[in-house]
Order: sequence, then structure tokens, then C-alpha cells
Amino acid sequence: MPRGGGVWRGTALAGLGVLAFSGSFPATEFAMRGFDPYLVAIGRAAVAALVAGVCLVAAGAPLLPPRAHLRSYAVIGLGVVFGFPVFSGLALGTGASVSHAAVVIGLLPAATAVCAVLRAGERPRPLFWVACAAGAVSVTVFTLSRGGGRPSFADLLLLAALLCAAAGYTEGGRLARHTPGWRVISYALVIAAPVSVPVTLVLAVVTPSHPTAGSVAGFAYVALVSMFLGFIPWYAGLAAGGIARAGQTQLVQPLLSLLWAWLLLGERLEAATIAGALAVLLCVATTQRTRA
Repeated sequence: MPRGGGVWRGTALAGLGVLAFSGSFPATEFAMRGFDPYLVAIGRAAVAALVAGVCLVAAGAPLLPPRAHLRSYAVIGLGVVFGFPVFSGLALGTGASVSHAAVVIGLLPAATAVCAVLRAGERPRPLFWVACAAGAVSVTVFTLSRGGGRPSFADLLLLAALLCAAAGYTEGGRLARHTPGWRVISYALVIAAPVSVPVTLVLAVVTPSHPTAGSVAGFAYVALVSMFLGFIPWYAGLAAGGIARAGQTQLVQPLLSLLWAWLLLGERLEAATIAGALAVLLCVATTQRTRA
């Protein structure tokens, strides 16, 4: 268990990652104003893979990870390189607002902690599971109240995105204990490149594009910051402070995303949305504090 300076260092690094990730939903919304949702989701991974490959070559590191860890890198690739961008992008493209998505994704820290518990074989206190259930109920009530009594297709997409990210975060945090965080995300992007690059080229040809300054800026953000740079301090923070402990910093991500949605997209901050975000924040904070 990390102690002392390691905990604070992990929290600070993870906080930088959260700050980077909090702009992902607004940037995705901007990007999809000029590009197809699938092109945004897959293209960001292709661009990030090229950057990651250049960084590995410049550092004199191998272009591929050790074979013993290929399964873990495959999980990261499926989870955060493809799964989260595709499902969250489609959710935004099918009617979910950035503020709505931020509240549903607010359960991501708890889901990540659950994955960490399962992978590490720990036995959390009963209150942990009570708080997890309360958080799930809070999000369920919020989504049902916004969807006329039933979850929308966008909500199901966001749930899939949440589960993908939790799995990718946990595997990345484990690998970052013995591999620098930038190499963890770089390897995940590189082994996904045989899929992401050709698919991106095809989508660029067959899908309509109407690039504007805003959509290009949004795509650049999700490709360079959300898909690559943000993961460098994030994985390093999870490794230094512990996956669940450092993951507490992600509690502020929904509130930051709500702020960006208000500032950049002009979305109204309704009382129900803020209440939902705060309820999830309280429940997830309890799970983190009672995990051990």
C-alpha cells in the first residue's frame, strides 16, 4: 500500500489526468460538429498511436510490449482506446447532453475501484458495497427521471463506456507499477494501430466531413490530450498512489465536465443535474474511503 509522499504524489499526478479528461466530452461534442462520430472515436486513437510510436522511437524503447503483458494491453486497448471513445461518442451523438453524460459517468471511480478489488483479491467492508449500490441507485433514478421512466439508448451506451474505462484504468494502473505511464498508454495505442489506422483512413473517405476551427480543435484535443497526454500522469498516479486511492481524484471530473459544458457549450445547469452529480460524488467518496 503506498504511503506518505507516494500517496500525495499519486494524487497530484492523477489530478492532472482528471483535469485533462474532464474536457473530453465537450471536445468530443465540438469534434462531432464537423466529423462523423465513428471517425472521431477511432481517428483519435490512430492519431495518438502515431504520436506514441514517435515517442517510443525517440526514447529508444521497444515498439511492442513484452509478450507476457499482451493480454493486459489488449484489455487496455479494448477498454480505453476503442470502447470508451466509441460508446461515449455514440451516446453524445444520439442525444445525450454533455452534462447528462457527465453525471452517468460519475460512477466511473466506483466501477474502477470494484475492478481493482476483483483484480487484487481484496475484501472491502460491507459499507463499500452499500455505497456502491447507493451510487448505482442515484444514477438510475437520475437517468429514469430524464428518460420518461426508462433508460434511453444513450444511457446504455454510457454504461458500456463506463465499464470499458474501468477495466482499462485498472489494467493500466497495474502495469504502470513497473512500466512508466507514458509507455503503458503508448503500447496500448501501438498494438491497436493495425485496426485504428486503416479504419480511420476508410472512415475519412466514406463519411462526410465539414471541418471548422472548432471541430478541428475538438478532434485535436481528444486525440492528443484525452487519448495520450492525459494518460501519462493518470497511470503514473494510479501506480504511485494506488488504483482506488488515487482514483478519488476522479470524483471531481463530473463537476468539471459540467463546468466546461456550461462555459463552452452554453448548456443549462439544471438543479436535477447538479443534484445527481453531487449524489454520485457522495456515494463514490464513501466507497473510496471504506474500500480497505
